[in-house]
Amino acid sequence: MLTGASDVSTHVGLSFPGLREKLRDATAVAHRYLDAQLTSLDLATLSGYRRFLQASAGALLPLEAALVEAGVARMFQDWPERSRSAAVAADLGRLGSAAQSTVSVRPLTRSGVLGTMYVLEGSRLGAKFLLKAVADAADPRIREATDYLSHGAGQRLWQSFLAKLGAEDACDDEAIAAAGAAFAAFEQAADRA
Repeated sequence: MLTGASDVSTHVGLSFPGLREKLRDATAVAHRYLDAQLTSLDLATLSGYRRFLQASAGALLPLEAALVEAGVARMFQDWPERSRSAAVAADLGRLGSAAQSTVSVRPLTRSGVLGTMYVLEGSRLGAKFLLKAVADAADPRIREATDYLSHGAGQRLWQSFLAKLGAEDACDDEAIAAAGAAFAAFEQAADRA
């Protein structure tokens, strides 16, 4: 259905927004707020990068646990390749810290899995830009702790996610609520890092 990069579906000559567009529009403010929160951290410094990874882990760990509990592997056969909890934990370990869940998340429905995955898979797009800033850091420990930001590089994870999103008969409201909750989890984790 959405195998291309289209956000709009056409039906009987009328255009209406698809789930991807609805998710993007519904979470735009939360996305901008989280970006502003995270860009205030200086990723070229050890303390700033460590705080970024701690904030990421604080939300990622419970979100991925909720996805597993909801059966994400049944929906996404490649879930083991998508999961980034081990990557962020490894990076924090390299920086002398531990990955910890710092927020609570609610159980997810099938539609909630899609909304949460929208946020997590979309974050890979931004990670490409953050990786460039980290690559220029003077501290070699920072440059060596990039498993999380580079996770999935060279794979078509976003594109395959969009294909799955387009093929699913999801409840828009549940998916949108879950995406909003995922952004809120990252915002709370950033506040606590």
